[in-house]
Amino acid sequence: MPNNNVFNPLNQPVYTSNTNTYISPGIVAPPENSAGSTGSLYNAGSTNSTTLGLLGGSVTATLQLANPAGSGRTLYVSRLSGGITVALNLLSSFSGTMTLSANGTLSSPSTLTAVNSNLSSSNTSAALVRFSTATPSGATAIMSMPLQVGPFQSNEFGKYVIPPGQAINLSVTGSLSVAGLLASTTYFTWWEV
Repeated sequence: MPNNNVFNPLNQPVYTSNTNTYISPGIVAPPENSAGSTGSLYNAGSTNSTTLGLLGGSVTATLQLANPAGSGRTLYVSRLSGGITVALNLLSSFSGTMTLSANGTLSSPSTLTAVNSNLSSSNTSAALVRFSTATPSGATAIMSMPLQVGPFQSNEFGKYVIPPGQAINLSVTGSLSVAGLLASTTYFTWWEV
């Protein structure tokens, strides 16, 4: 008996087939479609906007998605989004970053209400959503990347899982070297099971 490779080599491909009620064409949809129709897909976000003085400065927006201990639910991050908006009075040096981190503490946070993506659903989120104008302290960095001016979006499809007692943070920081209006925005979309 041959020991065939289970991966798809050119001479012996492994075939797959969709299993659903439609024969052709096959229909494939991400989990968010079912979560949205059942009223388990939520959104929350906020913006920090500041007019900077002559010497410029930085503007940070941090959104924390926390799953309280004993909630009985697990949160799955569907999408990270946000961006940086700049209105300059003078030519300037700009820099921007997006950082994803786990747990940690926010300074002077405000609490936000999660919005259900199914507008006819009365379901409410188990998540505690907080917003701060500073980066979290004591957080564990997961990912960091530079940003240009404008929006960004990263579809995660449940790659980040937040069990009860855990939290995930999305921080966006923009910096200018001279005066200007600077706004940083952060946004989470997630589903709950």
